Amino acid sequence: MTAIQCRYTGDLHCTAQHGPSGSVLNTDAPTDHDGLGESFSPTDLLATALGTCILTIMGLAARRRGWDLVDASVIVEKTMTTEGPRRIESLQAQISLPVALSQEQKTLLKRVANDCPVKRNLDTSITIDLIWNDASSTAL
Repeated sequence: MTAIQCRYTGDLHCTAQHGPSGSVLNTDAPTDHDGLGESFSPTDLLATALGTCILTIMGLAARRRGWDLVDASVIVEKTMTTEGPRRIESLQAQISLPVALSQEQKTLLKRVANDCPVKRNLDTSITIDLIWNDASSTAL
């Protein structure tokens, strides 16, 4: 079990401290929801969790095989609903892999990316698109 201590610090700002490491991050409400947008919003952190989880799970697969995944990247674009209860409508992850990887390596990394724990745990009402830099796309 991992404990994360969250605290409201006022003016729509919060801090979160990671129990095991002591690392701290800050959040703020987005500007379109009465905040100042001075930091990640809570829903930005969910999008961040998806991007970093994809990279981490691919990094694990690459490390186990002795492959170099340095400079792989993910840009996640988050779209919020415009009507009804405020929620994430979609997450689009643009994934770039190092050019030196073979097609076989890329195929395996695409498969493991689809199995990242964050993606598996997100509600099916959120559309998640993984878009690969080689123009192949997987929409789930």
